[in-house]
Amino acid sequence: MIQRNDFVLSAMLEEGIITQEQLDAASAYAKEQDMTVPRALVAQGVVSHRQIAICMAEIFECPFVDLEAFEINIRNTQLLPQSSAQRLHAFPLFAFDGLVTVGMADPLDLAAVDQLRRMLKAEVDPVLCEQQALSELIARGYSLSAGGMDATTAAVESEAGLVTGEEPVVAAVNQIMAQAAREGASDIHIGPDEHDLHLRFRIDGRLHQRQGPPKSGHSGLVQRLKVMASLDLTQTRRPQDGKFRFTHAGKPIDVRLSLIPTIYGENIVMRLLASGASIKDFQDLGIASDTIEKIESLITKPHGLLLVTGPTGSGKTTTLYTAIKKLNSPDRNVMTIEDPVEIRLPMVRQLQVNSEIGLTFAGALRSILRQDPDVVLVGEIRDEETARIACQAALTGHFVLSTLHTNDAPGAIGRLRDMGCPPFAINAALVGVLAQRLLRSICTSCAAPDTPDEIMLRRFGIEHDPAGLMRGAGCGKCMSSGYRGRIAATELFLMDRAMQVLIEEGGAAATIRKAALDSGMRPMWRDGLEKARMGFTTLEEVARTIAIDAVETTDEPSKKLERAA
Repeated sequence: MIQRNDFVLSAMLEEGIITQEQLDAASAYAKEQDMTVPRALVAQGVVSHRQIAICMAEIFECPFVDLEAFEINIRNTQLLPQSSAQRLHAFPLFAFDGLVTVGMADPLDLAAVDQLRRMLKAEVDPVLCEQQALSELIARGYSLSAGGMDATTAAVESEAGLVTGEEPVVAAVNQIMAQAAREGASDIHIGPDEHDLHLRFRIDGRLHQRQGPPKSGHSGLVQRLKVMASLDLTQTRRPQDGKFRFTHAGKPIDVRLSLIPTIYGENIVMRLLASGASIKDFQDLGIASDTIEKIESLITKPHGLLLVTGPTGSGKTTTLYTAIKKLNSPDRNVMTIEDPVEIRLPMVRQLQVNSEIGLTFAGALRSILRQDPDVVLVGEIRDEETARIACQAALTGHFVLSTLHTNDAPGAIGRLRDMGCPPFAINAALVGVLAQRLLRSICTSCAAPDTPDEIMLRRFGIEHDPAGLMRGAGCGKCMSSGYRGRIAATELFLMDRAMQVLIEEGGAAATIRKAALDSGMRPMWRDGLEKARMGFTTLEEVARTIAIDAVETTDEPSKKLERAA
């Protein structure tokens, strides 16, 4: 192996991947730390494990398999004992018709290949895999397959506090959490059926099936999660909610755990919450630059009410946190009322609603107004009392941010009126409403030019000019979906004198929306179309997510685009 490393290092020098100075420095570091030179190069950040693996594959003319590009069947662990997989640094990737493709860190180790052939009792096709990815696959695969430890034993040991990091059920939970964090999942679903246990991750708004533990491991998983969230271990017949924190890649991740009893056992859903450090800027959310300028102008006002609207899961909270991050400074007292607190922010005073003790949104809002706040975030305006107090707070020198559930931005006016807010209070308090949806972004690794069907092009009025449209062909990084990540489509409703007159006169929702469009509000579907024309998403995704309402369908789509432009 040492001689092979020399070949690899020489090739990397010749190809210019590393310099002689970097090689000398890595050699000295390897000697100090008692490791190989390739490992030292990785440790010093000069190259990646992947670069070394690809270089090895080219030199020794052996196949390279990118583990991220395939969904490996975890049940293949049954073909090879864990001790052998760890000792030989090998994992059975695919088994078909008497041939087993085995991922190896060193597929040229003929002695190891012979041992694998005897243990697997099949012909072996050795392929090269990135060393770190292979190690993670071995750890994850055998942890999950070992998750089926005796459920009764797991429960007893958990309740007695005897579960340690060495137990299979603990390793299984750790691997599930790590895999979800690595894949960027927002939620983890673990659901029992009569004979199976289903593991699914919600990624970019869609659920994706994953290989999980067997049904026999369900009770142990539930008990372990209850221990982590400090829940009642003996209660299995009523819903329970809790939270805990774990660390992945050096970053803390908060988890909100929900358990409900079903006919086949307790169903598990976990929401993974990012840390405050992960909140970036409005640009990173995909909001258009002209809309960002208007939002930033609104949030600099000394008082007023700014609302963000949209359905559940449309990114409202993320947008609010982004605004709070911009407003959070030593010269401002920023306070929030949330249910629950999803992201912890430094220097921000955050309260969590607790209905069991009477701490509601309205009650908490009354209390924090006596805490001399400059900026107040109300997680959601749910009832008349909260709506009235929020408007009063905006009228008495505070800047208030909150969310509503409405289909579009002008629809917030009708919702506030339904909640008992008088027109004069709406006109005096409200400064703007941002409505948004999340569109799946095209995977940049497999993006290719797209020509949608004629019906879709006519729907958006661009049948004569379909340039710039893209589509993801599907690859391992996007799990063959063609999408990876999400981007916001928005519409921003701003208050002006003409709008105030309409509200005072009790104008209908359709009238207010038409007036907003006439005054220059860009409708959300138009914002989505522009993002599709720039290659960020697809027309199908815009059509699936955003509806064009009756006000905007009174004439041909092409004329609508001209009017909106």
